[in-house]
Amino acid sequence: MVETNAIVGWTFVVYIALILGIGIYAYRKTQDLSDYILGGRSLGPWPSALSAGASDMSGWLLSGLPGYALAAGFEAFWLAGGLLVGTWLNWLIVAGRLRVYSQVASDSLTLPEFFEKRFRDNSHLLRVISAFFILLFFLFYTSSGLVAGGKLFATVFGMDYFTAVLVGTLAVITYTFFGGFLAVSWTDLVQGLMMAAALIIVPVILLGETGGISGTFAAMEAKNPEFLTLFNGMNGEPLGIIAIISLVAWGLGYFGQPHILARFAAIRSENDIPTARRIATSWTAISLLGACFVGFGAVSYLDSGLADGETVFMVLVNALFHPVVAGILLAAILAAVMSTADSQLLVSSSALTEDFYKSLFRKDATQKELVMVGRFAVVGIAMIALLLARDPDSSVLGLVSYAWAGFGAAFGPTLILALFWKRMNTMGALAGIIVGGVTVVIWKQLSGGLFDIYEIVPGFILAWIAIYVVSMATPEPSQEIQDEFDQVANR
Repeated sequence: MVETNAIVGWTFVVYIALILGIGIYAYRKTQDLSDYILGGRSLGPWPSALSAGASDMSGWLLSGLPGYALAAGFEAFWLAGGLLVGTWLNWLIVAGRLRVYSQVASDSLTLPEFFEKRFRDNSHLLRVISAFFILLFFLFYTSSGLVAGGKLFATVFGMDYFTAVLVGTLAVITYTFFGGFLAVSWTDLVQGLMMAAALIIVPVILLGETGGISGTFAAMEAKNPEFLTLFNGMNGEPLGIIAIISLVAWGLGYFGQPHILARFAAIRSENDIPTARRIATSWTAISLLGACFVGFGAVSYLDSGLADGETVFMVLVNALFHPVVAGILLAAILAAVMSTADSQLLVSSSALTEDFYKSLFRKDATQKELVMVGRFAVVGIAMIALLLARDPDSSVLGLVSYAWAGFGAAFGPTLILALFWKRMNTMGALAGIIVGGVTVVIWKQLSGGLFDIYEIVPGFILAWIAIYVVSMATPEPSQEIQDEFDQVANR
């Protein structure tokens, strides 16, 4: 076991060295805040698509989703299906219009800045409130990635959980600190390919050990027939409309995720978006299906359950593969963790730097000063997320679901209507962000009956209503704003 751990450990060291090398190279390419936050809007379709996918799926793709499939069987298809449709619709509806509009709106670098420039909000209130919700929900989202990384190192090496979390955090901070958006996007390209490869190789080998798909399904049925049903829970009771809507509604979250939306703004040209959409949708479909079959195969392969189902991928890799191969495949989990944590740290850093520091305190700050502030903001935010991740009993899926709902409800309706509805105004945007974000926070504290529905659903609906009602009850946007909207719509 010691020798095996040493081989896996050296594989991790080589992988992290590669990622840090990319960060150093990107550091030399980073000249100003636009480079640090959006990479100078230079991403091609492959890095854009895989960076968006890898930063979206995070460690939960290789921990939370397989663990859910292990525990719930075919019920996981509702969640996976909602995410796949959400990915496709986000690239189809939002990506092209946001790429154009963010540049037309005074070359906006962050989502809060885009809202401010889109509605000509000279009070900066819209920008500050948007940045506040970004920081609030990203602290939980980033901590979910650190939890996944901690479980990885603790499971593979038997390390103390908090020490394991600290090691992963330091690795992510290092290359994000130096390289910014380019480092994050280029490493995400590598990490996205690793994640997809792992989610093809592991299920294929696992199914070979369990008698193929038919053998796996037969074993699942023998343990509990409800594993193979879409409409019943594991206790045989119907799932109910609330449960199904809650699972499918994960797809709504895509429209408001700042770290994914940043890839749309950073793509080289709107002409690259159809290609990127096909790449992103294909990658997502392969990855989600593979993650589900890791959980299904584990039902058959493992004689007894796991104390923590979210470690199932790690346990299977250690059992099925030579240590060198296992090290590479386990590095895919580290890749998943790092690909999301780096993006989240960067967006949070951007919110502090561009939307608080520059907007409120140092309007005349130099580019060099802003980049440095952004780098130190990465460190500060990571340290707070580290404190939130210190509990080894934290659920990766639980932390992700809360942050995902918060972003989806606070920014999803606001962004879609900002891109497609000319009559929307500043007050409507403020109402949408506040109502959506606050609804998620409050709804999360309630339970029973209708309150059992995933909080993104009421948050999304109420935000949409608030935007419409408040926009119609207040003066329409100026002619200048409407003319700019027409300019974007007619391109």
